[in-house]
Amino acid sequence: MSMKRTNVYADPEDLAIIKEAAKRRGISEAEIIRQGIHLAAMANRVWDEPLFSRTFEGPGRTPSKAEVRDAVADAVRRETDSDPRAGTAA
Repeated sequence: MSMKRTNVYADPEDLAIIKEAAKRRGISEAEIIRQGIHLAAMANRVWDEPLFSRTFEGPGRTPSKAEVRDAVADAVRRETDSDPRAGTAA
């Protein structure tokens, strides 16, 4: 993987924590900073596709734990019943 050099300003206390963590983990400070940059990039990424491909109709209020459990169980049951491969040993 090709990398590009950049300069950033960081709080001295944060850098001290990174230095300590790098020593403790046996990796470079740069690696910890790269991991942090990657996490920040992924947290702010705009995805092309939605996270969920299906939606479920509901009562217009937050369902209870039991209602969610029952809805998921019903959906799994319906998919299992409609899949001819379901229930066969692999």
